Parts: sequence; structure tokens; C-alpha cells
Amino acid sequence: MARPRVLSGIQPTADSFHLGNYLGAVRQWVPMQETHDAFYCVVDLHAITVPTEPADLRRRTRVAAAQLFAAGLDPERSTVFVQSHVRQHSELAWILICLTGMGEAGRMTQFKDKAAKFGESAASVGLFTYPILQAADILLYQADSVPVGADQKQHLELTRDLAQRFNHRYGELFTLPAPYIPKEVEKITDLQDPTAKMSKSSSSPAGILDLLDQPGPLRKKVMRAVTDTGSEVLFDEENKPGVSNLLRIQSALTGTPIPELVARYAGQGYGTFKKDVAEAVVETFTPIRERTEKLLADEAELDRLLAIGGQRAREVAEETMEQVRDKVGFLASL
Repeated sequence: MARPRVLSGIQPTADSFHLGNYLGAVRQWVPMQETHDAFYCVVDLHAITVPTEPADLRRRTRVAAAQLFAAGLDPERSTVFVQSHVRQHSELAWILICLTGMGEAGRMTQFKDKAAKFGESAASVGLFTYPILQAADILLYQADSVPVGADQKQHLELTRDLAQRFNHRYGELFTLPAPYIPKEVEKITDLQDPTAKMSKSSSSPAGILDLLDQPGPLRKKVMRAVTDTGSEVLFDEENKPGVSNLLRIQSALTGTPIPELVARYAGQGYGTFKKDVAEAVVETFTPIRERTEKLLADEAELDRLLAIGGQRAREVAEETMEQVRDKVGFLASL
């Protein structure tokens, strides 16, 4: 029996993944290699929906791929590739754009949020059609399921709507993807502003734990993390958001339930607690950073691994596109 297929992607928009990326996405993908026909891509086409320097994009694409392999993605058990290496993504996106209404696209909340951040004059048509390219990413591989967080559910609904519209107009072809709800990971917040999500676009450097940070800076960031009045280690989102965030981080990285951690630090104050959180972060990040550095030191080998994934992805994508072109009515090329 064929395994269900899963598709997910991550943008190369920073020089390192951060803790939120790791817990919310990358760490979740690793075990799925055992249960799914897994396709994971570095979505560099999505990255250029906002101004991006070419040299930065090229470097960050390799850095993102290296981190995926370093975190445990295996090119023999999953298909890891770069989005722009598969031209069919752009081809299918155009066809789906032609099936999407202006009002429908305009209702996507992420466009509104990013347009507000960059300013209406800087918001590109690419940013406006971003969710439709995302739909093409998914439908191209006939994905049965897609890992989604709360901020992506609207995009998956659009993907399903477009698949149904295509199937109704041109004949059955696309699988309707279902949301795959990964093992619940609590929202990781900014270390300096525990009321805000940890984010490359809005957090300060001191508020983010980068996967490729050295142990010294990681420990310093945790020790300087904003805590709350009093000295008790308690999980209380409203009155102790800083301590609650650190408890979430330690629990996620060590597998220790939060109530057990609270009991462990009863009467000890913040100092010992923060040191232990820092150590959990360092112990998790250090081997990934070291493997990432080793991969980046041999670009030829890294590019070879991505070429393997790209070839496999193109084969699957072209199989889908041959059917799409025929159903739409495009004249076959000789």
C-alpha cells in the first residue's frame, strides 16, 4: 500500500532558522519520513515576493538546505529540493492564477499583513498571488496532506477550492489535500517581548534563538530573557508570560512535562531555571550547527544532494503537468 504523500516548504529569508522554525516545522518533518512519501522544499520563489538581494538569496538557500539535512532529513527517505529547480511550480501557478478571482485573492490575510508592513506601494503582485503559488506547490505533487499552522489554514482552504474548481472545469485530476496537524507545539515567543511571536521579521536579535548561534550567545540570550515580577517558576500565561515561555521551550526540547518542571524548580528562583533552559537549547542546537557547518564547507556535496531531490521532484511534477496541459487544452510540443 502506497504511503500518503506530504508536502511542506520553508523560506530562505534569514541566515539561520530560529527556535520557532525548528519546533514548529523542521523537527516535525523528520519523523514523517517514516510514515509518508515526503517532499520538502526550500521555497526560494516565495522569498522574492519581498525585496531580496541575489547574493543573499543564493547563500541563504544553501544555508536553509544544509540545516534541513543537519536536522535529520535524509535524501534517501525524503525528497528535499529547491523550489526554483522545478520550473513546473511557476507553470502551474499561472494556470491556477487564471482560475482565481481578484476578491478571493484579496481576502488572504497574510497579504494584508505584509502589505501593511512594507507599505501598499511596495507590495508586489507576487506578494498578492503568493497563496496561489503555494497552492501550486501542493497540487503539483498530489499531496494528500500538508502540515499547517493556524496562519496557513486559510491558504490550504484556497488550495482545496482551486483543486475542486480545476477538477470541475477540466475533469478530475487533483487530490484534495487535507491539513496535517503536527504534534502540538506551543507558540514560542520573543525572549525580550514574551507577548509577541518569535519572528525574524519583527523580533530583535536578542529575542531570537537562532539554530546556528554559538553556545555563548545562546546562553546569554536565555539568561537575559525577560522574566516577571517575583522569583517563583510558575506557568501562568497572563501574569508570568516570560517564565511561561521559557518553560515551554525547556519542555519542548527535553520532553519533560511543564508541571514536572514547575515542581523541580520550586523554591529555587530564576537563576538555576534559566541555566537549565540554556543548556537544553545548547545541547539541541550544537550538533545541528556543527553538521550544518560541515555541509556548507562542501558546497559541491550539498548541491549534489539537492540535485538528487530536484530530479525526483521534477519527475513527479512533470507527470502532473503533462495531464494539466492536456486537460487545459494546450497544444503538445514535439
